[in-house]
Amino acid sequence: MQKIALGALLAAITSLAPLAAMAQTEIQFWHAFTGRLGELLDEQVASFNADQGDYKVTATHKGNYSEALNAGIAAFRAGEQPHILQVFEVGTATMMAAKGAVKPVYEVMEQSGLPFDPNAYLAAVTGYYTTPEGQMLSFPYNSSTQVLYVNRDALTGAGIDPDTDLSTWQKVDEVLDQLKTAGHACSYTTSWQSWVHLESFSAYHNVPFATQENGFGGLDTELVFNGPVQVQHIDKMGEWARDGKFIYAGRRNEAGANFRSGNCALFTESSAGYAGVKAEAQFAFDIRPLPYWEGVEGAPQNTIIGGASLWVMAGHEAEEYKAVAAFLNFLSSPEIQAKWHQDTGYLPITSAAGEVTRAAGFYDANPGTDVAVIQMTTKEPTENSKGLRLGSFDQIRAIIDEELEAVWSGDKDAQAALDSAVERGNQLLRRFEQASN
Repeated sequence: MQKIALGALLAAITSLAPLAAMAQTEIQFWHAFTGRLGELLDEQVASFNADQGDYKVTATHKGNYSEALNAGIAAFRAGEQPHILQVFEVGTATMMAAKGAVKPVYEVMEQSGLPFDPNAYLAAVTGYYTTPEGQMLSFPYNSSTQVLYVNRDALTGAGIDPDTDLSTWQKVDEVLDQLKTAGHACSYTTSWQSWVHLESFSAYHNVPFATQENGFGGLDTELVFNGPVQVQHIDKMGEWARDGKFIYAGRRNEAGANFRSGNCALFTESSAGYAGVKAEAQFAFDIRPLPYWEGVEGAPQNTIIGGASLWVMAGHEAEEYKAVAAFLNFLSSPEIQAKWHQDTGYLPITSAAGEVTRAAGFYDANPGTDVAVIQMTTKEPTENSKGLRLGSFDQIRAIIDEELEAVWSGDKDAQAALDSAVERGNQLLRRFEQASN
């Protein structure tokens, strides 16, 4: 009799197991990460799923940043949108203008009842993704800024002191001459040329990239990055390209492989490039601040962020939004944020995560990993340096890339190229303005 009762009990428990699994709320997270960053993202998701049993996050790679944004928009139109979509910073204005497509993060968190303090996040980061009233529209998941990576062994091999001053572009110019004379095949390369050499360059030198506070003040903004400071810089880079000191590798982060393999001596890249450099470089390297042009009034100011934020898509059930809130709450925790910052080179999005990192001795053990934070937060941002909020910015970047490539190849001078980029980009801004009104 006892055997029969025990068997019936086990059968009942077994039959309930699928019901328990079905009770778990699943949400979809579409992203653009591959390589080491993709592995670290998957690690975060697995940790969240293992830490609790109520919710399950399923992460799916949807191509590069542009492809992920387009996939998310297409999915919304088809009624098949994910719960969370990773969108790079240049897509912020596009997402804000997508009426009915998004559910603001501050609403998701308020309705969840979970603890959420907007003041806990770094203002230099969240300002990019908030309303003028300070309400968070999207979650600043992976925020980075531009830094200079230095192959110390390459400098030593060229007879250059590896600790030489590279704080200004004038100093960099001198070192490029020395590397060229020593026969170095790739003295300098860069990733994300528009982001590094025009967008953040303008902020770092406290000159406008666009009117209306770089777009924060209204949709009637106009591009003005063809000013004398920007033209001087692009002209010098064109000279370096013609002399074989600057090797152009592509519009995104294609140049990273050339630096990580040891082929290039100097490399401007996202602070988040740290994960790949640390994993692959077989040489001693430094992380230095982004150089600036000495003599420009107000420089160095502060660089601006890149990377991406997480947008919550509209059209889902209340219980699913609770799962989204729980996941965002998990990502915000000091320990998770500190590990993400230390593993990737992305900025810690909360003060608490930065404090945990410093207290653990990470910055002392890994010199240069705090450069990005210091560069972003030492000075209070100005209207020229708090970021960019421009419609159709992904397409505008493509125009800028095309015009810069004409300078590197010698087909255009810097002034003509930037004048053309401004004129063509402003046409896109006017179309965006009309479509948004």
